[in-house]
Amino acid sequence: MYRPILRLSAKQLSCAARPAAVRGYAAHATPQPFNWEDPLNARSLLTEEELAISETAEAYCQERMLPRVLQAYRDEHYDKKILEEMGELGLLGSTIQGYDCAGVSNVASGLITKAVERVDSGYRSGMSVQSSLVMGGIDEFGTQEQKDKFLSKMGKGKLLGAFGLTEPNHGSDPGSMETTAKPHPTKKGYLSLSGAKTWITNSPIADVLLVWAKYHETGKIRGFLVERSECPPGTLETPPIKNKNGLRASLTGMIHLDECPVPEANMFPDVEGLRGPFTCLNSARYGIAWGTIGALEDCIARTRTYALERKQFKGNPIAKYQLVQKKLADATTDAAFGTLAAIQVGRLKDKGEAAPEMISMIKRQNCDRALFNSRVLQEVFGGNAVSDEYGIGRHVANLFVTQTYEGQSDIHSLILGRAITGLQAFV
Repeated sequence: MYRPILRLSAKQLSCAARPAAVRGYAAHATPQPFNWEDPLNARSLLTEEELAISETAEAYCQERMLPRVLQAYRDEHYDKKILEEMGELGLLGSTIQGYDCAGVSNVASGLITKAVERVDSGYRSGMSVQSSLVMGGIDEFGTQEQKDKFLSKMGKGKLLGAFGLTEPNHGSDPGSMETTAKPHPTKKGYLSLSGAKTWITNSPIADVLLVWAKYHETGKIRGFLVERSECPPGTLETPPIKNKNGLRASLTGMIHLDECPVPEANMFPDVEGLRGPFTCLNSARYGIAWGTIGALEDCIARTRTYALERKQFKGNPIAKYQLVQKKLADATTDAAFGTLAAIQVGRLKDKGEAAPEMISMIKRQNCDRALFNSRVLQEVFGGNAVSDEYGIGRHVANLFVTQTYEGQSDIHSLILGRAITGLQAFV
């Protein structure tokens, strides 16, 4: 039923959209019907391969993931088989070339992300950590041996990853991290990692943890691949964080390292400082810019259906009233603009022409507008919005988290302000 996207990408995808045919401009074009699900005809900017990939991802997410999400959210349960299912379809690490990965465009990868987050941000978070943060980090900065060892299995969902950057005392200030890597006192060729990370997606079930720590020789931040199976008892603990108000369908935890032995061969060889983790985060942020639009589009669809069916005031559907229509118009406009922006940045990213600030801009804008509009649309449901069966409250709670992590909205505004003025803002 679901065709693996690897088969849909037998040839490498072009970085650009399909070329337009040479034609003259129509003097009197026939008016086209308005499609509220794709208001600005973004589909016309996609290649045939990207459309096929999007359809595969949408079919899987709606038919296999959506039926599970309500109970998973209630129970704070994440089924790690989901990543295996994604791996079978080629949805993991989809932009990576080789290692049994699909090697598709950044726009195609964004469409996958959008389809997943249309169901739930937590499911997208689990996929994003696996694909963009861990697999992307290994592909970008790892040795050939590290790539050969991890990427293929991770792409199939057979090895699960976690990304350890954020610390309990240093959320938006990773440069002040306290986790360290020193020579192991007894094991030659090994380093000893000690420290704590928190709010780490997938950490309780991860097989491979990409941990960032300050290296003893230079005091600079380096990346280390910690393999759970190789850690002696008591050196690595990854307790879950329970009773969350959002992202309840994903698994979040901590990482506690206590003189955990890690082979020197598991250290990224060249990248130092924050360039390593920020490069990984930029890829994930690009995915979030797509994903939050998927969540918003689901809120729009749910609100439209509800408003057409809910009748009040002389038996009229509430969709007939101007206040409801304005809420839908605002949200639909922001979703359409956000989609076009994500496509544009993806095309530039494929050509190596995307500035990091572009990703900050679309991550910030799409997260902010998705959160704002979902909250407004929630009002259309009245008291029924309190019931989790309507789904929109779950999206609202999740979107607050996406607006906060991987650079809170205000942090990205500082990044943009500095880029615009050339001046470091006072803090």
